[in-house]
Amino acid sequence: MGADREKEKKVIDHEQYEPGPARGAQIRKDGEKWTLILVRKLRHSPEKVWQALTDPAHLCEWAPFEVDGSLGTAGTKVNLTWMGTQQVSEATVTRADAPRVLEYSDIRWELEAFGGGTRLTLWHSIDRRFISWGAAGWHICFDVLDRLLAGEPIGRIIGATAIKLARWQRLKAEYAQQFGVETPDRPPQAAEKS
Repeated sequence: MGADREKEKKVIDHEQYEPGPARGAQIRKDGEKWTLILVRKLRHSPEKVWQALTDPAHLCEWAPFEVDGSLGTAGTKVNLTWMGTQQVSEATVTRADAPRVLEYSDIRWELEAFGGGTRLTLWHSIDRRFISWGAAGWHICFDVLDRLLAGEPIGRIIGATAIKLARWQRLKAEYAQQFGVETPDRPPQAAEKS
């Protein structure tokens, strides 16, 4: 009964969740691959945020992917699965300086103690056509992460679930305008097939 009640509460919180405006993002352009740089101040210690970035049990609560092992040690190889796709890839952790820097695949995280919390910076290389998609998705993931670490989980909002939400569409449009880009109407896999 308790688990059902908690699941019901997450659904209600999920429906009531409203992300703030597009903010804290910039891009670096390099041909077709652009790097999204997203900064968020979280109200939690770098150690707590580090655990959420490296522990598979935490990642599956907020991140747009799952891994089959910890990301906390350099040299570790894991299978990384982007949710909502059949895309599974082997990722090697190339840098893990707890709780400051984490790198694997085309993702880099930096954590900096800031005002009793953490300034979290994400660098993620993304096909330029979908840079605003990535920014909107990570924006929502960061909100879910912050609430999860505060003990107020609202459930993961990713993939097709996120894309269907008017608030995700709003963020995608705001980031597209901020970055000065046109954005496709179809997800990356559908756009690649056309």
